[in-house]
Amino acid sequence: MPKTTAEVRTFFDAHWTVRKYKSFEMPPDHLDTILSATQRAPTDATAQMYSFIRLRDSQLREKFGSLTGNPHFATASLSFLVCADVHRLELFLKSAGHELAAIPTIANHFGIGDAVMAAQNMLVASEMLGYRGCWIGGVLNALDEIVSLTKLPQGVVPFAGLTIGVADEPAVHRPRIARSLIVHEDTYREPSESEINESVALMASITARGNWAETLARYFAKDGTMEKREGSLRAILKKQLKS
Repeated sequence: MPKTTAEVRTFFDAHWTVRKYKSFEMPPDHLDTILSATQRAPTDATAQMYSFIRLRDSQLREKFGSLTGNPHFATASLSFLVCADVHRLELFLKSAGHELAAIPTIANHFGIGDAVMAAQNMLVASEMLGYRGCWIGGVLNALDEIVSLTKLPQGVVPFAGLTIGVADEPAVHRPRIARSLIVHEDTYREPSESEINESVALMASITARGNWAETLARYFAKDGTMEKREGSLRAILKKQLKS
């Protein structure tokens, strides 16, 4: 039966990110259900251009935690490396006598789209079963090492990490900026200065210093984390996708 609007709101409002997990071995039927939901995600042109590397070896999980700055890779019930995968698509084409086109930019675009949709299905299914998770962009801190550790062939690009398990920390529900800044009608609408200021003030509560703009700056402004990652990501895309 369809859920009520209240039930849907309640479910998604309950979402929160977890980095501390209890020691818990997930039942096989839960894992199978989560993976089934993962594979039911939308995919462009039916290509399913994604792969998940399930990290099971304890030393490998510890290494991932160290390389990415996310130690919960080692403590979660499930830890995955989420990848865009053009390699398998090329194998399918070759099996039928076709050659993959020289489309590294297109391949990356659709591979990432497929990977994100599948990973979101994985997270939502996990939350429906009572688990919590964490999306990890920190894999960008050590792309070369991660490609080597997981033996990714050319055509497979590590995109993010995802951990899932039983929460061992109190719930923290973070606000979101105003819907009017997210949903546009027919054409893009530039936000006003007051709307920008209101959003920065609204999001301040999620930061230790009470300054969301400074948090964004540490990631995205000049000399921030993302600028440091830019070069290594370009290099991996060139290496893995011949771009």
